Amino acid sequence: MRNAGRVPEVKAADNQPMNATPTLAPSTADPDLLHTLRALEVELHHPGVRCNAERLAQLMHEDFDEVGRSGRIYTRETVTRLLLSQEQPPAIVPDRFRLVMLAPDVALLTYRSAHRQADGSLTLHTLRSSVWTHSLQGWQLRYHQGTPAAETWDRPEETALTHTSHP
Repeated sequence: MRNAGRVPEVKAADNQPMNATPTLAPSTADPDLLHTLRALEVELHHPGVRCNAERLAQLMHEDFDEVGRSGRIYTRETVTRLLLSQEQPPAIVPDRFRLVMLAPDVALLTYRSAHRQADGSLTLHTLRSSVWTHSLQGWQLRYHQGTPAAETWDRPEETALTHTSHP
């Protein structure tokens, strides 16, 4: 019994040992996808879009959900209503955008944001994650989450890292 006392090696679905570093296949994503999704995400911060129900419907998937920085859960209808009701949208300052392809038509966009106050200071520092899906309608926001940041910052950074891989 040469295997007596040995624990069999457990393997993941891709037949790699569970403790192995996963091998990711290169993505076929457009190299400009980070810029495209960043622009769409920031468009949701812009006062003109926030007041246009038709454009919000184009940008947000019909099954859109959000977990806000408060921990509350919001639906597409709730977010649309909230955005359309704001007379003066906050000055949102986003930076550190990163992109990970979860599948060929599913992308995870992460970034941080803060609200700029009248005196120029930044408040409500938040780490954000958005799942974007691509379909015949184009790229649509499927899920968004905001988490209060443990650390604050004084000004935005202009760096952006792109990770384009999928399982």
